[in-house]
Amino acid sequence: MSDPIAVPATLDGERVDRAVALLTGWSRSDVQALLARDAIVIDGRPVAKSHRLVVGTVIEVLDGPAAVAAPAGDDRIPLDVRYHDDDVIVVAKPAGLVVHAGAGHADGTLVNALLARFPDIASVGDELRPGIVHRLDRDTSGLLVAARSPHAYQHLVEQLAARRVERHYVALVWGTLSSPRGVIDAPIGRSTARRTRMAVRETGKAARTEYAVRTTYDEPACALLDCRLETGRTHQIRVHLSAIGHPIVGDATYGGARETINLQRPFLHAARLAFDQPTTGERLTFTDPLPAELADVLDTLNAP
Repeated sequence: MSDPIAVPATLDGERVDRAVALLTGWSRSDVQALLARDAIVIDGRPVAKSHRLVVGTVIEVLDGPAAVAAPAGDDRIPLDVRYHDDDVIVVAKPAGLVVHAGAGHADGTLVNALLARFPDIASVGDELRPGIVHRLDRDTSGLLVAARSPHAYQHLVEQLAARRVERHYVALVWGTLSSPRGVIDAPIGRSTARRTRMAVRETGKAARTEYAVRTTYDEPACALLDCRLETGRTHQIRVHLSAIGHPIVGDATYGGARETINLQRPFLHAARLAFDQPTTGERLTFTDPLPAELADVLDTLNAP
C-alpha cells in the first residue's frame, strides 16, 4: 500500500496494527515490525502499535515487510561466549558482526552463530531473530545477552522495560564537554532526510542517555566517556552525542569521521552489562575490556 489512505469511518477507533493488517493482508507481526522501525506513519508521525485510529487521519506505509526465511545455524562464525546457563547466553560481539538478519544481511549474523551452538533458541522469541532481546549496531562491539528459554525471554523483556538491565558503554567523542557529567533527554525518530539514519525529532520516541567524562585529551581535542542507556533506541548514543556537538570518533554516519584519528568504525563499546538471572533472581554482572583497535587509539592520544 504505497498511496496514503484516509482512515474511513469503519476503522475509526481501530488499532493501527490491526487496521493495516486488514488493509494489506500482511500478518500482524509483520505490521508491528514495520511500526517498530517507523515505516508506518499517521499524519506524518510514527505511532505505537496500540495507537487508535481517528477517522480522516492519513495512514502512510513507507515500506513493506521483508520476506526472510527463518535463520539457520552456522558454526563458521566465531562466537565469544562469556557465560551461559539454561536461561541466558552472554556474548562479546566484535565490531562488524550484524546481530540478526535484515536488509542486506540475510546470513552471517550473530543469530546464525548462536543457533549453531545453542539450537534450542530457535523457538525463543521472534522466529526471525530467536533469543534476541536487545541489539548492538553492526560496528559497535561488546556485551549482549540472549534468551535461551521462553521464560527467560519474557523476563528479560520485562527487565528492559522496567530499566533493570544495566547497559554501560565507553565512547570517545570529539571536543571538550562543558560539564563532566550530564543527561541527554531527547526523542529519537527516523530521519526525514535519510531514512537509513536516526535523528532527534519532536515526534520521535523518548530517549535518555547519561554520560560522565572519564578522560580528556588534547591534540586532537576529544574525551573518553562512560555512557549509560536509560532507553534503547536505534543508534541512541551515536545520535545523542552528535546532537550535542560531540560526535563519536570514527562514526561516519553521524559526523565523527575525521582524518586526525583514522578509525574505520565508531569508537563505541558495550563494556558492562548487568541483569537479574530470570529463574534465580541473582544479579549477574559482566564487563568487557576495550578491543585492541580501540585501545590502540587511546595509546596515541595525549592527556593534558
